[in-house]
Formats: sequence, structure tokens, C-alpha cells
Amino acid sequence: MTGQTIHEAHWLARAVAFLLRDTTWKCGRVERLVVNHLRTQLQRRGRSQTPVKDILEHFELDGKQRNEFLDALKRLEKRRIIKIEGF
Repeated sequence: MTGQTIHEAHWLARAVAFLLRDTTWKCGRVERLVVNHLRTQLQRRGRSQTPVKDILEHFELDGKQRNEFLDALKRLEKRRIIKIEGF
């Protein structure tokens, strides 16, 4: 992973993502996929939180795609669109 330690990657996989804002303005393709997935979880199940591990399983990511996905999560958190809390 670029700039991440193994510990950070494991922590992120066990974390929970909360949807704070429903916007995809100036987001990339991967960021839009994440926000749309969290939005559908909110609409269908009535909860704005989803474990990151479940999102990874939903998109069936591995290798380089998984790294890009985790980087996208961090970018969304930096822009305060989602919030990531670990256990």
C-alpha cells in the first residue's frame, strides 16, 4: 500500500464507515461507488453505517483494486463525506 503500514490496513478493514454527507461532487469513480453503496444501505436498511469489510466483500476487490479502494475511503474521510471509526 502506498504510504500505509500493514497495521493501518488491518485497522481500516475492521473499521465502520458512516455516511455524513450525500454528495459526490468532484469525486472519482471509486468514491462515487462507495457513497452510492452507503446511500443504498441507508435507504434499504435505515442505517448510515456499514463495516468496511462488508463493502470490500460487496465489490469483490483484491490486490491493487483493494489498495485504490482503501485510498478512496481515506480521501472521502479527508473531505468529510464519510467518517471511519475503528474498534
